Amino acid sequence: MTVEKVERIRHLLTQALAPVELDVIDEGHKHVGHSGQGKGHFFARIVSPAFTGKNPIQRHRMVYEALGDMMPDGIHALSIEAKAPGE
Repeated sequence: MTVEKVERIRHLLTQALAPVELDVIDEGHKHVGHSGQGKGHFFARIVSPAFTGKNPIQRHRMVYEALGDMMPDGIHALSIEAKAPGE
C-alpha cells in the first residue's frame, strides 16, 4: 500500500507542478511507536519552476493543494523541501 501512496504522491505533484526533480520517500520506519504509525509519513523533495518567486509558505501550500484529499486521508505527516531551479 505504501508503494501505491508514493506513486500517487509522485503523480499528483508531477501533474500539478511539473517538477524538474522529484523525490518522494516513505519515512514510516522513522515513526515506530508514534501516533499515526503506519498511516503515511513521507518526505518530498521537489524542484519546480512553479516555485520561482514564491516564499516557503506559498510553496508548501502549492504542494498541499496538489495533494488534495491525500492530506487528511492518505498522509499523516509530510516533510517538504520545495525549491525553484538553481536554488
